[in-house]
Amino acid sequence: MAILIVSSLADPHARAVIAALDARGERVELLDLAEYPGKLALTLAFGDGNRRFMLRRPGEGELDLEEVRTVWWRRPGEFGLPETLRDPAHRRLALSESNTAFQGLFAAMDTHWVNPPGLDAVAGHKPYQLALAQSLGIEIPQTVMTSDPEEARAFWRECDGDVIYKQFIALPGAWSETRRLGEAETRLTDESIRLAPVIFQGHVAAVSELRVTIVGDDVFAAAVDLSTLSYDVDIRMNVDAKHVACDLPDDISEKLRTLMRRLGLVYGAIDLRLTGDGRYVFLEINPGGQFLYVEEQTGQPITAALAARLSVN
Repeated sequence: MAILIVSSLADPHARAVIAALDARGERVELLDLAEYPGKLALTLAFGDGNRRFMLRRPGEGELDLEEVRTVWWRRPGEFGLPETLRDPAHRRLALSESNTAFQGLFAAMDTHWVNPPGLDAVAGHKPYQLALAQSLGIEIPQTVMTSDPEEARAFWRECDGDVIYKQFIALPGAWSETRRLGEAETRLTDESIRLAPVIFQGHVAAVSELRVTIVGDDVFAAAVDLSTLSYDVDIRMNVDAKHVACDLPDDISEKLRTLMRRLGLVYGAIDLRLTGDGRYVFLEINPGGQFLYVEEQTGQPITAALAARLSVN
């Protein structure tokens, strides 16, 4: 039996977990969807009460997907259609058919997922995250997600101008950090807001920001002292941000575990803010969030916990 990681060797997280699984004596296979169809051929066969799910890898043999007992749905790449396929309609058809076939394969595989692809995708939607967290009694920021400039300005006034804004999803070619919303921007961004909704939130004044990585029932919390940062609105913009391992109150840990279970996730990276009066405010959860930088700074055994979880089934 094998453990399958859906990612690429360019991903240091995949390499780290592969090394940890190798050290445990596990058989590990990597599926990089960018290698399909150039380096991979997929076969799904049904007949006489039997089925066969197979990936053929020229020069590397075949991978019987029925032998996979656990899959880590890490960060799947996009299919690597050849440049020779130039007709836009043909490219759309090839991508649609490939995606449908692979999604059907993943749904049909009798295996344990970290995380199940469908639930992973839904859990990444910020409106759903906030609604679920709120229903569980987890504090969230005042939030308005809107494409209506008048709603945005009214929210800015309601929060006395102390507002941040951010994207729903960070795209490689159109990524922007979380920013403060200034009064001038409330007058100049009508067109951009109308074209695509924006997330506006009341700025949460805090003493620290926490990255909470959860693997099954294991909770690894690490905090950054915001007073040490030059840009405390988005800690990703501070290359010198130092994470220190910390403990969460039991009730907060349990609420976050419950959130994970309700989302159907085994792995997740959660961002919280700790206010000066001791309140933990939920910002978001990333089902495929990075963890190596936290592990390197804190020594928390996140890679080992993930490898152990993948080895259980």
